[in-house]
Parts: sequence; structure tokens; C-alpha cells
Amino acid sequence: MTYCLAISVDAGFVAASDSRTNAGVDNINTYPKMYTFTVPGKAYLTLLTSGNLATTQAVIRRLYDDLEGDELGGFAKCKDMSSAARYLGSVSVSEKKYYSEGLEQGANFDCTLILAGQYAGRPHEIFLVYPEGNYIQSSPYTPFLQIGETKYGKPILDRVIQHNTSLEDAARCALVSLDSTMRSNLSVAPPFDLLIYEKNALTPAHEMHLKLQSPYYASMRKKWLEGLNESFHQLPQFEWEKKSEADS
Repeated sequence: MTYCLAISVDAGFVAASDSRTNAGVDNINTYPKMYTFTVPGKAYLTLLTSGNLATTQAVIRRLYDDLEGDELGGFAKCKDMSSAARYLGSVSVSEKKYYSEGLEQGANFDCTLILAGQYAGRPHEIFLVYPEGNYIQSSPYTPFLQIGETKYGKPILDRVIQHNTSLEDAARCALVSLDSTMRSNLSVAPPFDLLIYEKNALTPAHEMHLKLQSPYYASMRKKWLEGLNESFHQLPQFEWEKKSEADS
């Protein structure tokens, strides 16, 4: 399994991913799930991947090949994030079709993708691209998108993330979301990749590769657990508890 998320706020966007892949409890590997693409002076894009590893790797290879060809193609040919998401969807469907039909195998070759980025003169945006090639965009009411094992990391996003959340708070929230998922699901694990992008920069502001014992991540996990425990023990008592204390 996997867990990746992107958060779009007024100041830019944050992308985060784990790196565990598994095909059973005794077949666990580590692969990156975050990839970046730069069109100098025109665009910067970040891609998060979930699903069949062969399909996602084929998609990534194709995206880089199209971008680095002699003729203007791929993301370089797109004019905005919407057209980039449409192009990504077509590549994903094409590669999936090759594996599922061309090789005549019955396995599931689906992959689900998140594309975040900005084209010069256009707003920064994030899109979720489905295996069928269609896509949705985040909204001001739900300014984040998730793929993979999403349920454990969603509550903190629902409670904290707003369109005007700072990039730093969004990044911290993304790491807490990853950590919460990791604690509840063994198929999600570090190293975690974290990227922070400031709008109109066309280049990342910060990139972090965090292992379980990385100083910042270890400190953040400790503080979050301590804060949760402290908040829990400060919850109001039931009426019978108050009466029992008064009688004692």
C-alpha cells in the first residue's frame, strides 16, 4: 500500500509521500513515490504515485522521455495545470492498457496519481488523476488530495487545513497525517519525502527526505504524542466523576 497527499493553500502547495511498497507481509521494498518535472521559465510540477509499481514506473519514464525529446512535448507542451492533468491521464491509460491488454494478464495494473504544480502566469493547482484517466481538482473547501491508504491521515487534515493555512503549518500537518497513517497501517512507512512550493517560484522552496530517526521528524513525533496525551487528560470529566471526587 502507500500514502501520498498534496495540500494547496494560498501561499503555494505541499506534497508528501511515504516510500513503502509491498506484495505481502514478507515482500517489502522501498521506492520513491514523488517525482518532479521542470520546464525552465515555464512550469514546475510534482507527481505523487500510488498503485501498480510497473505501471507507475512506466508512466514516469514516459513523462521524462516526452519532456526531454528533441521536439517540444509532454508537460512542456501543456499550457496550464488542467491540460497537464489531461495529458497525464492519457499517458497513464496508455501504459495501463499495454500491461493489461498487450500482455494479456489478469492482474490489476491501475495507478492513481496526484499532480501538483504551476505554469507561469497561471495559478498553482493540484489534481487527482484516476486510473481511467479522468481527474478532479482540489477546492477551497477541501484544499487537499490523498491517494493510497487515506483514512487514517484524513482527520487531522479535516480539522487543520484551510485555504489560508501557512505553508509551514501545512507541511507539519502533512507529516502528522503520514505519521498517523504509519501508526495504524504497517503498509505505510518512512522514509518520507516532503516538498514545499511557494507560488510563482517555479522551483521548490524546501525539500526534505525524512527517516524514522531524522532529528526533525523524531522531535515532531514526540511532541505530537505528548500533546495528544496532555489534551486527552484535560478532557472534561463525567458528572459522576465530579461527584465521586467531591464525596472523597
